[in-house]
Amino acid sequence: MSVRPQSLPRVILTTFFFCHLLADGATLAFSQDVLTYHNNTARNGVNSSETTLTPGNVNSSSFGKLFTIPVVGLVDAEPLYLSAVPITGKGTHNLLIVATEHGLVYAFDADTGALIWHISTLKSGETTSDDRGCSQVTPEIGITSTPVIRRPPGSNGVIYTVAMSKDSSGNYHQRLHALDAATGNELYKGPVDIAAKFPGTGDNSSGGYVVFDPAQYKERSALLLMGGIVYLAWASHCDIRPYTGWIMGYNATTLAQTTVLNVTPNGNEGAIWGAGGGLTADSLGNIFFLDANGTFDSTLNSSSFPSSGDYGNAFVRLTTPGGLAVADYFEMDNGQKESDDDTDLGSGGAIQLSPMQDSSGNTWNLAAGAGKDGNLYIVNRNSMGKFNSTSNKIYQELPGVLPGGIWSMPAFSNGKLYFGPVGQPILAFQFKNARLQATPVAKTTNSFGYPGATPSISSNKGLNAIVWAAENTNPAVLHAYNAINLIELYNSNQAADSRDHFGAGNKFITPLITHGKVFVGTTNGVGVFGLLP
Repeated sequence: MSVRPQSLPRVILTTFFFCHLLADGATLAFSQDVLTYHNNTARNGVNSSETTLTPGNVNSSSFGKLFTIPVVGLVDAEPLYLSAVPITGKGTHNLLIVATEHGLVYAFDADTGALIWHISTLKSGETTSDDRGCSQVTPEIGITSTPVIRRPPGSNGVIYTVAMSKDSSGNYHQRLHALDAATGNELYKGPVDIAAKFPGTGDNSSGGYVVFDPAQYKERSALLLMGGIVYLAWASHCDIRPYTGWIMGYNATTLAQTTVLNVTPNGNEGAIWGAGGGLTADSLGNIFFLDANGTFDSTLNSSSFPSSGDYGNAFVRLTTPGGLAVADYFEMDNGQKESDDDTDLGSGGAIQLSPMQDSSGNTWNLAAGAGKDGNLYIVNRNSMGKFNSTSNKIYQELPGVLPGGIWSMPAFSNGKLYFGPVGQPILAFQFKNARLQATPVAKTTNSFGYPGATPSISSNKGLNAIVWAAENTNPAVLHAYNAINLIELYNSNQAADSRDHFGAGNKFITPLITHGKVFVGTTNGVGVFGLLP
């Protein structure tokens, strides 16, 4: 159709307005993308751009289950979310990305549950791995860790995930995949088989190197993307030796391995579990994590680092420029006994806290972690404390405040640190003048069985904050609490006739909240919650 000359100014103005509307809308939509575990590399679990869900409308009358999405395999990874992805021949969709232990990756329309695409990570003739004689992930091991998504401006997104498999000859494989978010197609000539060696004489060493055996490991820790590198961290199957503590980096656009570090190269064990939480990173390129039970060398060099480079049961900081390297650490004075007794630090996940000021106006950059011993450890990220055999030289330690121990991830918002110990309520601890108060300022009225609770938090720039947590029961229960006082607003057992039941619980449940919806993984699908029609 031709345009009359006198209409051109209006067309130009309308086009200008529409383009800006699209640009603004895209910015708003992308602001609620959830591209990594617990929302960000601090792993604080907060979506601070949630404008729909509030303490006033999250109740069983106005909020509940919208639908469930069935999948094949346990959903151990947290689902991820991509806004406004154009799909050829299908229009534009908000995508929910779901990975399962059957080695499958799905993309669903997050608003309707319609399947957009799905792919298998298995090669021809392969199956998922068996459980390797360990009941932690059973009956099969495919994708355990939460993927990470790269979405530079103008991109549909690239999904990175690690999958385990077994071929017809009985060989085990760990592979890194890069998938086009709009199609599921493999990118960058992937996938790549994961292999590594590192100087050392520890478990599974040969010729002066410890060697990565894909059969002995699972990638439980969520993937981390930083500076164009995808970082992987490895746990064992239960504590079945031989194994050591591996971290690896891969180029995000070539899938070439760029860096490898082993944190127990001359010893054994040192798995990186993090309760599925993943390595945490700051804007300076530092990586922090909790290492599990394993060899720690109490003989220190002149810089107070373990002389043999073994960091079992430690809170560790790595630098990344020039490749992975240990830059600092904290090891408790009874670390070796905790490791020997399997009461180690590594069952929980590390979290970075927002900068805070003390009463003198000094600014502190802190991180927190906890494990099986029930203690809560706060480290100064700039000086973590290293090792002293007679006392812990640490920023702050709160002994015994987490009874039952931690097998989960905490969350942090508005100066409060939320933990869900095993067999206990969710506890909210308050910071005051950059020090954490030992007595919780709030707790839930209900408790959570194993593995406790991993809270997630939604708010609108800190206002209307809600703490969400899922209970590992059958049926699973989704809970919502006012973040100020942890008074319950809603749970999925409240509505009559099992209206909001969404499947059997799963120990790796971490709720995802975005765009007015809550997504919760189960043993065979994802429950989707929101405001009822």
